[in-house]
Amino acid sequence: MSVQPGWYVDPADPDTRRYWDGEGWIGAPIPVDATPPEGPPPVEPSPPASPAPGQGGPVAPTTTGGVPAPAGGPGTPPAPGPFPGWPGTGQPPFPGQPGQPPHPGQQPGPVGGPPYGPPGGIPGQPGPPGQGYPPGWAYPGWPGRPPVPRPHGLPLASFGARFVARLIDFGAVFLLNAVVNGWFVYRYVEEVTPYFREVLRRSMAGDTSTDGLPQPGEQAGGLQVAILLIATALWFAYEVPAMAGNGQTLGKRLLGVRAVPVEADQPLGFGRALRRWSTLGLPTLLWYCCGFGLLLQLVDAVSPLFDHPLRQALHDKRAQTVVVRLPPRTPAAGGGAPSGGPAEPADDPTTPATPSGDKP
Repeated sequence: MSVQPGWYVDPADPDTRRYWDGEGWIGAPIPVDATPPEGPPPVEPSPPASPAPGQGGPVAPTTTGGVPAPAGGPGTPPAPGPFPGWPGTGQPPFPGQPGQPPHPGQQPGPVGGPPYGPPGGIPGQPGPPGQGYPPGWAYPGWPGRPPVPRPHGLPLASFGARFVARLIDFGAVFLLNAVVNGWFVYRYVEEVTPYFREVLRRSMAGDTSTDGLPQPGEQAGGLQVAILLIATALWFAYEVPAMAGNGQTLGKRLLGVRAVPVEADQPLGFGRALRRWSTLGLPTLLWYCCGFGLLLQLVDAVSPLFDHPLRQALHDKRAQTVVVRLPPRTPAAGGGAPSGGPAEPADDPTTPATPSGDKP
């Protein structure tokens, strides 16, 4: 491909224009917004060659425009660059540079800007060491699918492991409620049983009327609020202190996962653990509103399935945490302490003993 002679944006400095004579750049650059003159610029006289101090030998010849010739002599062609049009190669501007049509393999960039991708439309093609991409080119993104992140060097916990850990935690909280909240639940059932028993009897008989239905007891509303308050308080006492200390509840410990801050591998602290729990736990108080609180908790529970790349639930996003999988603990050979711990020195029968019976 040959480029016709004319004024073009300099690939080495997009803020200037230079004249391309079909073989190389000639003349001094002018500002990119200035109106270029008709035809080529006047050829500037080459500065007189000055020999190096103490030497009187000839100076290396220069090509048109004062650009140094290759080391092989005047007849040696310029060394090829990584791709056509790279600054200093003496080759014509490549397609896609500012002022040039984009290459078919490149994506169009923003209005007035260069296209995305390196010259030649080859995504991910590196430039020469230490130079990067030419001025005016948008740096390409990651080619293909980006790798799965590993926060603090640990893999992200799978949704299945998080789901099973949450079921274990719900079971533990349910047992606490059975002990602490059992009497309140029993009293509430007694208050509403006559109403539901009569509704069931009429539905079995095909009677759809609501006249004369017994109303729940006067204490039913207060018992419902008390049950929800106690259940929320028990969940808070079970989860927040444990998460603040080491990022693990009973379920997370059994499944080998842990919640850590996004920015550092350290304990969550009480404030972050409270923010994390409140997003999922406080909607328990809205269960009596036609199950609206339960719906909010369900949306929060399935949100990691749709979050990328960190698989954060809504409560993770509020507290800026991620859930990671811990490496398995492998016991040392012989059933001793886990690997990584200090090992006791073994007795060596070949080592001579000191008079006191100790090793030297």
